[in-house]
Amino acid sequence: MVLYCFFLDDNVPNITSIKDLHSFTGHLGQFWPAFLAFTCQQVQADGCILLTKKTTGWHHYYQWPEKNSQQTTKKPIPEPLSKIADKSLEKGQFVLLGQKDNAPMLIGLRLEEQQSKTPKICIFSLPAQHAPAAKVISQTLQLLADAPQIYQRERTNQLAQQNQVCFAEALDLLLLLNEQKKFIAAAMIVVNETAARYRCSRVSLGWLEKGYIRLQSISHMEQFEPKMEIVNQLEAAMEEALDQDEEIQFPAPQSASSVSHDHEKYADNQQVQQVLSLPLRIAGQPVGVLTCERATGPFSTNDIRSLRILCDQISIPLDDRKKTDRWFGARGAEGIKKKASGLLGAEHTLAKLIGLLCCGLLLAIITIKLPYRVEAPFILRSKDVRQVTAPFAGYIDQVQAEIGQKVEPGSLLLNLDNSDLLLEEAAALANQVRFLREAEKFRARNALIDMKIAQAQADQAQAQLELIQYRISQAQLRSPISGIIVEGDNSERRGAPVEKGELLFKVARHEKLFAEIKITEQDIHEINAEQAGELAFVSRPQQSYPFLIAQIDPLAHSEDSGNIFVGRSKVFAAGESWWRPGMSGIAKIEIDKRRIIWIISHRTVNFLRLLIWW
Repeated sequence: MVLYCFFLDDNVPNITSIKDLHSFTGHLGQFWPAFLAFTCQQVQADGCILLTKKTTGWHHYYQWPEKNSQQTTKKPIPEPLSKIADKSLEKGQFVLLGQKDNAPMLIGLRLEEQQSKTPKICIFSLPAQHAPAAKVISQTLQLLADAPQIYQRERTNQLAQQNQVCFAEALDLLLLLNEQKKFIAAAMIVVNETAARYRCSRVSLGWLEKGYIRLQSISHMEQFEPKMEIVNQLEAAMEEALDQDEEIQFPAPQSASSVSHDHEKYADNQQVQQVLSLPLRIAGQPVGVLTCERATGPFSTNDIRSLRILCDQISIPLDDRKKTDRWFGARGAEGIKKKASGLLGAEHTLAKLIGLLCCGLLLAIITIKLPYRVEAPFILRSKDVRQVTAPFAGYIDQVQAEIGQKVEPGSLLLNLDNSDLLLEEAAALANQVRFLREAEKFRARNALIDMKIAQAQADQAQAQLELIQYRISQAQLRSPISGIIVEGDNSERRGAPVEKGELLFKVARHEKLFAEIKITEQDIHEINAEQAGELAFVSRPQQSYPFLIAQIDPLAHSEDSGNIFVGRSKVFAAGESWWRPGMSGIAKIEIDKRRIIWIISHRTVNFLRLLIWW
């Protein structure tokens, strides 16, 4: 009688019989360690290695025991093992007895798999004393060669049964979904039922609208504000799944290659442990995203498969309800079509009405002339702008002025921290007193050289003291002119460091304002000095103000939009009280009357002329 001793690694499932191996429930990555461990134990092998054949030859796939397996798989396959693998692949099994005393016996076994394109060979290493039983061991291994094939077949059957269950659950939800006529009601049924069936703390549905995901429903929440923080974060996570067009799970599995930054941010902010987003597709194109959350417990493989099937089944019904549940504009267009049918005929009424409107519009744009004006952005500038910079490196203590505040000459703008300077002043004053006393002592002793040295040191301390006092006087930044602060938001920079010469404020005079107009290269040929126009500010677009162009810079400068010529208006004699330097808006310069078709098409025509060089 032979006594078999089994030594299992903690990471290898405990397989005690061939039935356990055939009905193994784990995935293929877990099956191979269990299979190799069980097979080695059955034939009392010291270890084994699993090889797979690719176009470049034999490669390591797995080995048992697993010690240093990661380092071993990086090494090339020895030639003797490659020969054993080739012969085992040809004959099904190959036995190589040790040629030296105590040399191990090697047995190669071809494994049977279901629909595998890469053959696999398992090579077992047995002690030399097992050589007499080589035939029995070979027969035992041959009986185990089809275990991977049986496992894969059983695994396929299990997945088919699970898919049937998933389809049944999806059909149950479709029955409830078909009872709803409105899209929002149907969406609420989806999220509530999904949350209940899959033990989710929250389920959300987003739908693609005008290129962006918009949140439609949240489980157990009848209404929500679109500007809520959780809504924005959810839409960002859904956009992440939609852009990549794949399922995103957080925490992500080790094998995942998708980006889950927004999911991680959402989970951290909302204190959610598990987040899963699945795209809803129609004809292969994503139209929405279903996001599921769990407070405890990860989503299993069966859960993800079931949710995937569910998303495939509910996509089309939801899309149909989204199209039929239209907004009032679409319903209004339908009403106009019905009212016009009595005048224009019974068939193709809307098409005829659109055709007549298009013909009338085309005739109008060809014949009618309208005033043509060149539009260009402008910025209000001041003739006198002063910059207030940091006189020395230090830290901001107090900020006395803000952007938009009116200031007078000498008005206090900002205080720099002078505590260090005060300490330096005290130290320099102490040094000066000390050196003066030393000079007096040396004078009393008639040590003239030491007295002169001490006197020089006292003079040096005096110069240092004067420099520090000058810096203290410069610690208060004041306005050099009367005007308005147009730049320098330092209210949140208290305690922040500043460098010497760093710009802290810009003060511009309120008087003598002019408009700096940025004219594109396409329109510069239409504009000359003394041309009139109107401008409107962004802050008050309902009001317009006339202006005259004073000059146009002869040299263009480049910007992101292209070459720009800067035109300057004449100084406004009397501006509004609310005008501030730096305000922007749109300027419209009068040219002359042109046909509408030329106004709307001349840029396109010019582009085509340059493209094909007419």
